[in-house]
Amino acid sequence: MSARPITVASYNMRKALGTDRRRNPLRVLDVLREVDADVVALQEADKRFGGRGSAVPHELIDDHGLYRPVPLGVKNRRVLDRLPRAGAKVDEWLKVDTRNIGWHGNAILVKPHVGVLDVAALELPTLEPRGAVLAELLIDDRPIRVVGLHLDLSGLWRRRQMKAILDAIGARPQRMPTVLMGDTNEWRQAAGCLKDLDGAFRIAPTGPSFHSRRPVAPLDRIIVDKDLPIEAAGVHHSDAARKASDHLPVWARLSL
Repeated sequence: MSARPITVASYNMRKALGTDRRRNPLRVLDVLREVDADVVALQEADKRFGGRGSAVPHELIDDHGLYRPVPLGVKNRRVLDRLPRAGAKVDEWLKVDTRNIGWHGNAILVKPHVGVLDVAALELPTLEPRGAVLAELLIDDRPIRVVGLHLDLSGLWRRRQMKAILDAIGARPQRMPTVLMGDTNEWRQAAGCLKDLDGAFRIAPTGPSFHSRRPVAPLDRIIVDKDLPIEAAGVHHSDAARKASDHLPVWARLSL
């Protein structure tokens, strides 16, 4: 019996701020339930100011039950964490989990059946705080490496960031199928930072994902190893997705 395909998805959730200007993290989780991917890369998953805590509280993710965040072993420290004694007790006092779920807004969510082999938080060259997250996963005894990214608005810095990500992948000790997912901020299909993929990867034909109300730009990309078969790919359209963020989720079904 052949192994079942896996579905990956990427979603710029804009800090759970919808097109109706309402911040509603539960709506983001409902959209992810509609997409129903095995692995999701999120962008803008934390709050912009203060300690950059998660825009989707941990307790909501736990209650929703579909996904769990991949622990990255890093923390964007809150102001209260710097206070002796008080900082360590803040979560207990508030009776909520105010930790962030990612690194510079990037997070990876997985379904319960997905195992985590290794993780890394990648620093990227930039004028503003940017990063990428890397997770090496095990799905039905098959390994796959996923990189979640959110690249700069500047074309020059996007190319530098993509090079840093590709260098980090090349330095990993184990070779495995690799998927890069996220908001590339690249409007062109085969230019800029996407041209630097140099034939080692190909871009899944997902389609325009921005703006969610009237998508015209394919800013959100799923980029896969050239030898990794793509069974299907697309943009998730629904009433909920058009309201939950200014980006629509993109997805791809892959054969490992």
